[in-house]
Amino acid sequence: MAEQDRQSTMQAQAASDAQSPALPDADRRASRKTRVGEVVSDRMNKTIVVRTITRVPHPKFGKIVKQVRKFYAHDEENKAKAGDTVRIMETRPLSKLKRWRLVEVLQK
Repeated sequence: MAEQDRQSTMQAQAASDAQSPALPDADRRASRKTRVGEVVSDRMNKTIVVRTITRVPHPKFGKIVKQVRKFYAHDEENKAKAGDTVRIMETRPLSKLKRWRLVEVLQK
């Protein structure tokens, strides 16, 4: 009797393990934010400062206003120069201020 109980318990555990939901793949992560902007400074080693301009409506009056923001981005090969238009992508924190990396130089 005890042997049959053990076998039925093991079969029940195996069935419940087969029904457990699969873990999400590492390939299925959220898409990262990208921005296009102009390089303001390239004086630091492997770092550029990118200025982006976003046009949004004013919350109360509805007039379109420009929001200017600066991002510090990692430029591994020091490709971008001041005045270039570049695309940057969100990444893990690389330093105190750097949370973006250079994807490509769009226009020299």
